[in-house]
Amino acid sequence: MITERSGLPISIGISGANLHDSQALEPMVRGIPSIRSRRGPRRGRPAKLHADKAYDNLHLRRWLRSRGITHRIARKGIESSKRLGRHRWTIERTMAWLGGCRRLHRRYERKPDHFLAFTSIACTLICYRRLTK
Repeated sequence: MITERSGLPISIGISGANLHDSQALEPMVRGIPSIRSRRGPRRGRPAKLHADKAYDNLHLRRWLRSRGITHRIARKGIESSKRLGRHRWTIERTMAWLGGCRRLHRRYERKPDHFLAFTSIACTLICYRRLTK
């Protein structure tokens, strides 16, 4: 899941349990919809991406740089994850909001399409509740 700064989900996806997180980053970034703006062209990519040590991969760093996205990825063995904590809590909070949905807390659905649909509905409800406050 990719969220904006305030924690609203922008792009979601599901994958198998045996797939590493770094392999799912490219499809998630490609899945970000274009943002309509009153001035200027539509914005189809984020300006900055924060990630933890699981995404420390030279290929991902180059791919993000080629798309014009500034990345802040903690390096394994060099940096601690504490500096990313101020940005990471928003995704953890959003995951907790998704955990509040009973149907998503335990995976009742066998088909991945159905589970993705229920996850999309839950993300829509999160956005609706957050934007109506």
